Amino acid sequence: NMSPRKLCVPGEKLCSTEDCIPGTGTYLRHGYIFAALAGYVFRKNEGEELPVISVVKETEAQLLPDVGAIVTCKVEIYKIPSLTGAHISLGDVQSNYLLTTAENELGVVVAHSEAGVQMIPISWCEMQCPRTHGKEFRKVARVQPEFLQA
Repeated sequence: NMSPRKLCVPGEKLCSTEDCIPGTGTYLRHGYIFAALAGYVFRKNEGEELPVISVVKETEAQLLPDVGAIVTCKVEIYKIPSLTGAHISLGDVQSNYLLTTAENELGVVVAHSEAGVQMIPISWCEMQCPRTHGKEFRKVARVQPEFLQA
């Protein structure tokens, strides 16, 4: 459950460490978890016995994807940034996300070569730079027609 519970202010006592695990935007003191910044309080179960409680700035709260959401995002796992269609799952307690492109239709949508040129997909697993003709391995997304802008 990722829905925000309430707004909080820095220093506000959120709960006991018996009820939750501290996440981002929080700090521990004397067995209690406090808000480190102003924002929305989120509790999410990540498979541990206790939910993780975190505070997210108001401007970022609307940007948090749910676990299992399919997203389009910029990733820089390689030295070359790519836009990737990916599936979300939760990473560690600090609210990092893990992305997977395991489903057939998910993968790289836009990639740029080392020459800075937008690459062209030539198969499901390769993209080619139109300037240098160099090929790079990428799992190419099979973008559904309804998601393409006219």
